[in-house]
Amino acid sequence: MAGIDESRTFVSINIAVLTVSDTRTEANDTSGDVLATRITDKGHCVIDRKILPDDQDVLVKQMSAWCDAPEVDVILTTGGTGVTGRDVTVEAHRKLYEKEIPGFGELFRWLSYQTIGTSTVQSRATAGVCRGTYMFALPGSTGACKDAWDGILHHQLDIRHRPCNFVELMPRLTEV
Repeated sequence: MAGIDESRTFVSINIAVLTVSDTRTEANDTSGDVLATRITDKGHCVIDRKILPDDQDVLVKQMSAWCDAPEVDVILTTGGTGVTGRDVTVEAHRKLYEKEIPGFGELFRWLSYQTIGTSTVQSRATAGVCRGTYMFALPGSTGACKDAWDGILHHQLDIRHRPCNFVELMPRLTEV
């Protein structure tokens, strides 16, 4: 049965949070705040947090540095997943992916549909793995961040979740 197996020991992981926006600041980064609060409330660590502009090269450079940092297990980005000309987060993610996780975007849009209806088709939420680090691109709204964390990520980033989860696969992500 799906759910938390209380007989297993919880494992805290390190998560970097990146808000992608030309206008957000530390004072008004509500989506980043939602993610950081939910991460720590579930017992994980926000290892780093940044706000960067919608610039693909800048995003790739930062995420690549986090993928190379052994202390970063997961990267969560918020913002830049839409379809406008400035929305380049998905392209930055895909430059780094070694393996894409298409089910994340599919499940996110299904969950999001329950809240915002057909407007969810405008989201290009995506996920993948780069050099042993999980990467998730979430839309920039607080509602979308709540949907992604509460509906998917807090389960998949908990080693006690059954029948399977992302954390138990971490030691094998870089196997050849």
